[in-house]
Amino acid sequence: MWKETPIFREDLEQLTTYEFIPWDELNGKTIFVTGGTGLIGYSLISALLYYDQKYDAGLKVIALVRNLKQAKDKFSRQLADQCRLTFVQGSIQEIPDIDAEIDYIVHSASPTASAFFVQKPVETIEATVIGTYNMLQLARKKKVSGFVYLSSMEVFGEIHFKEKLSEENLGYIDIFSSRSSYSEGKRLAENMCCAFAREYQVSVTIARLAQTFGPGVKKEDQRVFAYMARCAVNEEDICLKTSGSKENMYLYTMDAISAVLLLLIKGSRGETFNVGNPQTYCSVKEMGMLVAQRLAKKEISVIINIGETTEIFYRPESYLNMDTTKLEALGWSAKHGLLQMYERMIACF
Repeated sequence: MWKETPIFREDLEQLTTYEFIPWDELNGKTIFVTGGTGLIGYSLISALLYYDQKYDAGLKVIALVRNLKQAKDKFSRQLADQCRLTFVQGSIQEIPDIDAEIDYIVHSASPTASAFFVQKPVETIEATVIGTYNMLQLARKKKVSGFVYLSSMEVFGEIHFKEKLSEENLGYIDIFSSRSSYSEGKRLAENMCCAFAREYQVSVTIARLAQTFGPGVKKEDQRVFAYMARCAVNEEDICLKTSGSKENMYLYTMDAISAVLLLLIKGSRGETFNVGNPQTYCSVKEMGMLVAQRLAKKEISVIINIGETTEIFYRPESYLNMDTTKLEALGWSAKHGLLQMYERMIACF
C-alpha cells in the first residue's frame, strides 16, 4: 500500500497540507522509527517518505525491524521509488549498535492483541517496559531533538463516570489480572518517559492514543472494530461477547500520524497528550449499530452473546471519554469521523 492505493495516497497528500504540522523542521533530519511494519509505524514512515519525495526535503528514515525480509516486502514500493529509507535489524529488547546520527525518534512498537496480553503477560511487560527503556537510553545517547512515545488509552484503567478525562484522571487497574500486563506496562513506560525527561532532560513527549484504525488494518485483525467491518463486508450479524456498554473514543490512522508529527516538534518534554476524536465517542454496541445500519444498509443485526471467557480477554467495562483540549491548543484537530474511518478502512481491505 503506497501511492498506487488511491485512498492511502489521498491521506498522505492531505497530511502534507496541514498547516499545524511544522514540516519544515524535519527538512534534512533523520527520524528513527520502531514498529515500522505495524499500522501506525508503516503509515508514519510512508507519510515522512511521501513528504520527502514531494519536496525533496533531504529527510531520512531509519526503521528498526525484527524481520528484514518482511520489512523489505512491506516497503517494496517505497524502496523501488528510491525513498531515503534504511532498516536496522533487531528488537526493542536488544537494540543493535547504531552509528548513524538520529535527530528524532518515534517509538510505536508494541503488542496490540488482547489474547497476547493474557497468554504472554511476561513478554508483554518485557516488550513494553524494557523496550521503552532501551529507546529512551538511545534517545539520551543520541541527544535527539524530539521523541514521541506512543501510549494507549488503556492507561486510564477502569473509569466509572462519563465526564471528560484529562491526562491525569487515571482509574483502577487490577494488578492481579494477566491482561493488565499491557495497561500496567504502558503506565510504567509513561512514568519512565517522565523520569528520563526530568533526570536526563530527554525531549520525550507521550501521545496517549485512542483506539486507532484506518487503511492498512488487515481484514483478519481480531480487534472488535475490524470484526465489525468484516461482518458488514460479509453480510453477517455482529455478535458481541460483552454487553457492548463499554464506551470508547476512536482515531483515524492519519489523524494519529498528524498528532505524532506535531508532538515530535512542538510537544512538551515529559508531558502526556490525549489523542482521539471526540466526535467518535460511543459505546461498543452503538458502534456496532452504526456499522449495521450505515455500512451494511440494515442487512445485518447486532446480537449480544456474552461468553465465559469475557472477563479474561476483554478490558473491564468503563467510560474512556478522553479530553483532547491540551493537544488541540497546539492547533491539532481530528479530520475523520467514525463512519468515514470505516469506509476508508474497508475500501483498502
